[in-house]
Amino acid sequence: MARRPGLSVRLKLTLSYAGFLAVAGALLLSVVWVFLLRYVPDNSQGLLGISPNRYLLVHTFAPAAAAAMAFLLVFGLVGGWILAGRMLAPLTPITAAVRMAGSGSLSHRIRLEGRQDEFRELADAFDTMLGQLESHVAEQRRFAANASHELRTPLAISQALLDVARGDPARDRGELFDRLRSVNARAIGLTEALLLLSRSDRGNFTRDSVDLSLVAEEAAETLLPLAEQRGITLDVTGEATWTSGSGELLLRMVTNLVQNAVVHNLPTGGTVTVHTGVQGGASVVRVENTGHPLPPELVPTLIEPFQRGTRRVRADEHAGVGLGLAIVHGIVRAHDGTLDLAPRPTGGLRVTVRLPGRPWTPSRRGAARRDVPP
Repeated sequence: MARRPGLSVRLKLTLSYAGFLAVAGALLLSVVWVFLLRYVPDNSQGLLGISPNRYLLVHTFAPAAAAAMAFLLVFGLVGGWILAGRMLAPLTPITAAVRMAGSGSLSHRIRLEGRQDEFRELADAFDTMLGQLESHVAEQRRFAANASHELRTPLAISQALLDVARGDPARDRGELFDRLRSVNARAIGLTEALLLLSRSDRGNFTRDSVDLSLVAEEAAETLLPLAEQRGITLDVTGEATWTSGSGELLLRMVTNLVQNAVVHNLPTGGTVTVHTGVQGGASVVRVENTGHPLPPELVPTLIEPFQRGTRRVRADEHAGVGLGLAIVHGIVRAHDGTLDLAPRPTGGLRVTVRLPGRPWTPSRRGAARRDVPP
């Protein structure tokens, strides 16, 4: 944005210092005149009949007063310029860091030295902001690279299938169509997951009162056939747990958690437990499952997009695209909640979601049940 050139802050401070000293000097001279010189008689005998009189004192005092005023003015300009430069010196590295950040370099840090003051607080706040921006940009670049790879894979598979079919016209068309349909369904699922993840990150949705216990029951009912197919016992417990948010997104959140717990479980005889309740004023959803032991250092990475983790990759129709927990994390953040993942000592994972609690009111019960039908 183009702006007209103006005086620098250093020059403004210098003029302010010099003006303050000049005004202080003028006030001091005024005090001398008001309380001293005006009481000196203006006659030939002077004060107490002894010379000098007011005329002589004024003519003697005036040149010295003018010289003092000139000295104060010069001293104010020089001293103000030096003091302003020293006071504004911390702005130089801050300005350099801002310009580097504006040019795209987010790795630079100010790291201003010295005692805590306003400039130090500004520099520390800017360093914190740069760190968060750098982390966010790196995450977005990593996400874009992974998304590009994941979207390219089904397209490459489709092209390979079509090339094989063109080179072998006698090949069974039914098998080709089935594989193309499977690959296309995976691409559609990935695209829908990316759109949902983007929507949850934006947080632009209507908030209503939602009972998480009803949400958990609906998610469990939807995934019950999958659990029975895999020999998994699915259990839902708890009490009415109200929060404020989007019923659709909260349903997807719990569904992703339950599906993740069912798919990444023991081959047979596994269990999944979903519990809802209120703890410390927060609405809590806890999903636990049996499974293989997970390394503690692996667990925090599971919420990253396209992260599937060791021993958690599935090659069947429920393999997913590695966005399940990332979508859950995005929905939880959009609802001002927290997501905690912890490995169970006997194997499997314990996922705890804490959302802001909200007391149930009869006037909003209908809205909640419209979002999540029983």
